[in-house]
Amino acid sequence: MKVMKRLTSMGLTLTVALSLAACSSTPQQSAPAQGQPASPEAPKTEPAPQPAAEKVKLVYARGKDATDSTKKLVEAFQNAHPNIEVEIREMPSDTGQSHDQYVTMFSAQSSEIDVFDLDVIWPAEFAQAGYLLPLDRLMEQDGIETGKYIKGAMDAGNFGGQQWTMPKFIDAGLLFYRKDLVKEPPKTWDDLIAQAKATKGQGGTKFGYLMQAKQYEGLVCNFVEFSAAYGGKILDEQGNVAINNPATIKGLQKMIEIVKSDIVPSNITTFMETESHTAFLEGQSAFIRNWPYQFALAQDKAQSKIVDKVAIAPLPAGDAGSAAALGGWMGGINKFSKHPKESWEFLKFMTGAEGQKISAIHGGLAPTLLPVYEDADVQKASPLFANKDFVDGVSAAVSRPTTPIYPKISEVIQIEVSKALAGQQSAEQAVQNMEAKMNELMKK
Repeated sequence: MKVMKRLTSMGLTLTVALSLAACSSTPQQSAPAQGQPASPEAPKTEPAPQPAAEKVKLVYARGKDATDSTKKLVEAFQNAHPNIEVEIREMPSDTGQSHDQYVTMFSAQSSEIDVFDLDVIWPAEFAQAGYLLPLDRLMEQDGIETGKYIKGAMDAGNFGGQQWTMPKFIDAGLLFYRKDLVKEPPKTWDDLIAQAKATKGQGGTKFGYLMQAKQYEGLVCNFVEFSAAYGGKILDEQGNVAINNPATIKGLQKMIEIVKSDIVPSNITTFMETESHTAFLEGQSAFIRNWPYQFALAQDKAQSKIVDKVAIAPLPAGDAGSAAALGGWMGGINKFSKHPKESWEFLKFMTGAEGQKISAIHGGLAPTLLPVYEDADVQKASPLFANKDFVDGVSAAVSRPTTPIYPKISEVIQIEVSKALAGQQSAEQAVQNMEAKMNELMKK
């Protein structure tokens, strides 16, 4: 498994200005007939006033944004499209709750939202259920060059030979650490445990390590990383259940060891991204596992006590190397939207060069559009985005199980891993239970 090189600490700045020229036509006065002078008494006519285009309001649904990047993106879009207003609707931070709310709305053919964010694991399910507007024709007519996007991110929105979503940003799990407390980032998980114990209590810290261990999708990502770091698999290349193997068990055992240790908060099994990143920003830990957006928050003086004190490294390695869960979010259009044309304009902007640039600079979100990484302002905002090894790393990160029934597979993992973390069963028992339940799901 490929191990990413160490990434350096990063900086954050830029203002983005966008403009769009609009063109219109006005009625032409008739020219006098050839050879006949124009009548001096003929009254002069003014062009008929053009009716103002009707303003359209879109509702854009997404999870909580701890940065101001979404607000800036919407402002830039509205400046370029004055006849389209975009209302931001905040969905729950828990992706499972967001998923269920979307399903409830779309199954009732609701048009209350127009454009919405999808986890990379949802497009196939939503497309099959008829919730998404297909984008192929729109992409073709506007010349969207799909080859310029990270392949895995674009492929995540393709189902049944059609494109249903556009990739907004790509994620990979990373290790963030306090460079004022840590000289060299840990290379292995055992090394992390040792360093976390050594730094606990230093520089005002309360803990040594932070992660996401609540029973939700983030737990699956952490589990995938531990499993893959030790060489484990959940499904094989043919889509068959392959989770019951010594490597997966060893990875889960290491995860249990960390959760049960005193280097994490005693209530770590209630932590999602928000809880973990907030504790890190308050200076409570020397280490945290999180997504790339964490760095932008750490540099925000309005909410961070550790500005200029954070560096990044690959997640620690197990027997098979370092593994990062592939994550990220897509953008899609509600099939039942009453404004599909305007929705496409917003989605195209958000996932295009301008939108991804704003998200990268102000939100710390890793672009899916490869040319954005070459932008000088983006590179200035974060050396992470100028690092080829990072781009290669997120492109080759370990994906969660690819299957049409992923939500059910995820639920099995969440339940059984949570029981193991709570001490209700061993790693071996958890893996055996997952194997049996997954095989049963595959038969349906």
